[in-house]
Amino acid sequence: MLPIRQIKPKSARTKRILDNKGPQTNENSRTTLFLKYTTTSDILQLCMTDLFALKRPLAQKFNKKNPVRPFEDPASLEFFSDKNDASLMVYGSHSKKRPHALTLARFFGGKVLDMIELMIEPETMRTLAQFKNGKAAVGLKPLLSFSGSAFDDPSNAVYGLAKSILLEMFRGPDVKEVDVEGLQYMICFSVDEAESADAKPMIHLRTYLLRTKKAAGSTLPKVELEEMGPRIDFRVGRHKDAESDMMKEAMRKPKGLPTERPKKNIDTDIIGDKVGRIHLGKQDLGALQTRKMKGLKRSRDVVGADNVSGDAEEDGGAPLSVGKKTVYWCKSLLLVRWLRDLSRDYALNVFVLDRAWDNGALRNHDNAGFDIVDPTEVEVEEASDGGYGDSAERFRVVRRA
Repeated sequence: MLPIRQIKPKSARTKRILDNKGPQTNENSRTTLFLKYTTTSDILQLCMTDLFALKRPLAQKFNKKNPVRPFEDPASLEFFSDKNDASLMVYGSHSKKRPHALTLARFFGGKVLDMIELMIEPETMRTLAQFKNGKAAVGLKPLLSFSGSAFDDPSNAVYGLAKSILLEMFRGPDVKEVDVEGLQYMICFSVDEAESADAKPMIHLRTYLLRTKKAAGSTLPKVELEEMGPRIDFRVGRHKDAESDMMKEAMRKPKGLPTERPKKNIDTDIIGDKVGRIHLGKQDLGALQTRKMKGLKRSRDVVGADNVSGDAEEDGGAPLSVGKKTVYWCKSLLLVRWLRDLSRDYALNVFVLDRAWDNGALRNHDNAGFDIVDPTEVEVEEASDGGYGDSAERFRVVRRA
């Protein structure tokens, strides 16, 4: 990379001019310079006129012809860029080998950073004047749209370079806020899918006006697009990539630029919604307040301990420490399995009383998960429906020795 030329000021006025041209913490809006070669076509001049109209007021156009070959000797273009303080350039040339060619170039420190050559298809070219409708006001910031997989394909870097240069050229001035009324037009760039590995699909430029109309049954307006021109199709030609050292220097951020500290545990998903992550401590599920049900209550009578009162309070679902048994008589296997899950979740000490000893209905379902208690081994003290109607009866029993 060639060293950047350093000019020592000889007066205070020259120093102020050089300071304004030098690197700034907050750079000014980039100006685009329009130049043309010694031979140009009518299609090329119409295209440059329309692009100049979209770039105003951040554009400067020269009508004098310049015998410059950008890819062979860009020294003259670097001179024009440094003299006019323009970091972007559109250079038009026409020849038999490269007809209707536009060269888009970016500059850094008065030197060419990168370039790409786009050749216009004259058959599909439509100018601003050929669309008989309203036009967007001068100086407005446009909406930019890039569609096509080739723009994001890392294996085909030329379309990524074209996207970067086109985005830099048509983005407009840097602003903190945008008024909705100022969004009047959109510039859309699209690229076709490549039919083969060696083929270079064309890049299509379309410009649309944004029209807002009243929508029936809604307070939000309905947005419609109306093409206002120009309509240009480009074929990709030659290109010059930026040198790694110069690109690294151009992408370096100044130290005095304020940066926002990233917020922890806050991300944005692919849809654009903000997602937060909350860290909780260890939870005590034993103290969790659950819904109180009559069927989940335990009997407070304790058998086998003389020092325990029969009116003792329940322990909120904790298992009893003595030989107290809660016994259910169930008429359906479905309820037996439900009680099994209930005892597992609430740590209840549950037995099933087989009162259907005539046919042994519940004796055949030992896989239900409960101990089947024979009615001859227990002594019933009290019975109730347990909150389950005719499907089950709850007993407080004493198990015989």
